[in-house]
Amino acid sequence: MNRIAPRPIAAALLGLSLIFCTSNCGVPLAPGYRILKESREVHFLPGPPPELQVRSVYTLQNFGTTSLSFIDITFPDEKLYGRKNLHVELDGHEITPSKLPEEYQQESPNALRLAFDIPWERKQSHNLTIEYSFGSPADRGSRITLGADNFHLGPRGWIPLPQPPKRVLAPYPARPPKMFYTVRMPENFLILARGRLAGRKKDGGEIEYRFEMRTGDLAPYIVAGRYVDSSSGRQPSSISFWTMQPLKDDSAAVLRISAAWSTLQTDFGPLDKNIAQPRVVESPELRAHGDDEDSKTVASFPGGALVSEDALALGLQSDELLQKISYALAYSWFGDQLYPSTNSAVGLSKGLPDYATVVVDEAHGGEPARRKRIIEFLEEYDEAVKQAAATPNPEKPVISTMLYDPIEQRRIARTKAALFFIALEDAYGEALVRQGLKQVVAILGGQEVGYDDVRSALEQSTGKNLAEPFRTWLYNKGMPQDFRSRYQTAAAASNSK
Repeated sequence: MNRIAPRPIAAALLGLSLIFCTSNCGVPLAPGYRILKESREVHFLPGPPPELQVRSVYTLQNFGTTSLSFIDITFPDEKLYGRKNLHVELDGHEITPSKLPEEYQQESPNALRLAFDIPWERKQSHNLTIEYSFGSPADRGSRITLGADNFHLGPRGWIPLPQPPKRVLAPYPARPPKMFYTVRMPENFLILARGRLAGRKKDGGEIEYRFEMRTGDLAPYIVAGRYVDSSSGRQPSSISFWTMQPLKDDSAAVLRISAAWSTLQTDFGPLDKNIAQPRVVESPELRAHGDDEDSKTVASFPGGALVSEDALALGLQSDELLQKISYALAYSWFGDQLYPSTNSAVGLSKGLPDYATVVVDEAHGGEPARRKRIIEFLEEYDEAVKQAAATPNPEKPVISTMLYDPIEQRRIARTKAALFFIALEDAYGEALVRQGLKQVVAILGGQEVGYDDVRSALEQSTGKNLAEPFRTWLYNKGMPQDFRSRYQTAAAASNSK
């Protein structure tokens, strides 16, 4: 669950050993602390208005080289999550968090500082309790949805994250070998959550579920609501549909989604071992915040897709809906399983799932389907460039496009990144490129990943130096003309017949 700095995949094992030793060896190398115990509680209150109460409890130990006068904690965004009623206690006494110094606020806008009245000495322990609630979130997309009879929390953003001291070599706080979290909700709700179910108990009209998380597990998520379970079969790989009303005919959708799931597992490796089947879950509360078009009708959660009422109204036979579900499933590999670094977030967390949908389409419809999707991406790229033409800086290189950039720039970078992986397939072979990406997922799953990691893995799988294509596609503006000609000229010739 900890995030570490990116590095080439060839050095992954060495890097892991160094980080493990920095966090856990008997001789500390820098200021720091570790988490001896950790637990979490989530309580759903249907309202009105509906609300989620979150309580996190830690036992912390100073395990570094010096005493500490404060620690920093990253909290859920107030607006996006509708966070309110923040309450923090240290050893049973309420403390008031303060803002970080101005020089740190831009890079850590949601972090607050917890100052100690008395310096926290080495080997000393503290008990920390953090409570807050979510209500009326502005996001209602991939991070959180919240309604009177359903809710979901994605794998990132809703949990308080203790930060390392701002010193060289200071590690992220090491976590205990296991932790437990509970989810309390109405007894007629169904639930999906990460971790091993360790127990449940009924209390009045509610049920409390208890989940166990191990150190190597990815971050927890929760999907729950008053759903009808329309599973397509009893096999482990069958698809499960959770909807507000029973589905009528989902047979064609089952075949397409099953095929997409199988293709993703074959080409990019197995997903989280605890996710045995894909899930499609209706989310009446799903709506995008701002310009995040991905989450307007379909959003991803690990191993599944949240689908809005409007999307379901298209019908499960809709190619548009099935395409979006494929993207949501692909995001489990390249958004949840991996954690793209800041300067690669658009290209990897957005572009890679887009590229994966081309792989899925090719498995379903062969080379013509692959070519059709590539032409569509080229058209999307040109349209994004056209829409951005009026802005001062219409296109940025993929490597320097960030998630906070204007949507037109992000669309350009995202589409170009997807086509970049297609270009690599054309030059070095589909099997070798997908083998390299499978290595990235297998070795660096749950860790921060950047372009250097991807390049290192692809160079190992292809046996080629990829400096030139990475420079051409990621550091330059515009679409490489040879790639455009290869597909658009062939498309024009085909259309003229």
